[in-house]
Amino acid sequence: MGKISLESIVEAVNDLPALPQVVVQVIKLTEDPDSTAQDINYILNQDQAITARVLKMANSAFYGFPRRIGSVTDAIILLGFRTLRSIVMAASVSDILNKEIEGYALEYGELWRHSQCAAMAARLIARKSKFAFLDLAYTAALLHDIGKVILNNTMKETYREVVALVNEESISFIEAENKILGFNHAEVGARVADKWNLPPETVEAIQLHHSPEEAQVNPRLTAIVHLADAICVSMGIGMGIDGLLYPMSGEAMQLLGLDELEIENVISELVDVFADQQIFELK
Repeated sequence: MGKISLESIVEAVNDLPALPQVVVQVIKLTEDPDSTAQDINYILNQDQAITARVLKMANSAFYGFPRRIGSVTDAIILLGFRTLRSIVMAASVSDILNKEIEGYALEYGELWRHSQCAAMAARLIARKSKFAFLDLAYTAALLHDIGKVILNNTMKETYREVVALVNEESISFIEAENKILGFNHAEVGARVADKWNLPPETVEAIQLHHSPEEAQVNPRLTAIVHLADAICVSMGIGMGIDGLLYPMSGEAMQLLGLDELEIENVISELVDVFADQQIFELK
């Protein structure tokens, strides 16, 4: 089978919906020091579906507030601008990620579960490794596999070849994608992030989440996303076939000053949080 051109993939990226205007405006407002909670509340209230999802996530066990967060203004006051921004991003991309991705053997909702798991793992790892921008870690990890949405149809055709190559040559899944397609889901995901005007370090973290040692813009962010992804694979959340031969980078752990015990602690915290399934159910 001939290689699919990267051009046809770029077209598929261009067909992906832009970030909703509400999200773009919330990102702008949360970066403006003069914005108020009222400004953000006003924008979000224009999209009731996103607002309902934001409140559902803000009330999940992950954020752990003892009293119910009843309004966007409450959420901003209790969680802060940055955290709210990352929740708004999750609420807006959940539809794109919450599909069946047959090309990667992911059942309906599995990619969303995996993405949300990685986002939460990244936030916990960021905190443990004293990485100041928790929302950046959360968002980059949330979007790390968005390239799979674009490559889904392509992979339906090449799926068997890729899996056969992984098994025959004992190489990682992403190497098999490179050999058969000429590019991989991480590169395609980086193009999506670029289309959405996300910061260069987010684009890099998505592109290099399987090879964090190559990162140059923000190696720590890329290491966090890599470890978050690997943790969710090890927990069996949204593995599909990409979980075949997934080594956890020792370099990434070293860079963040984490040992295996701390990784196990992240896993047990996630297990506790996932007892509350509403973190995944946004309808």
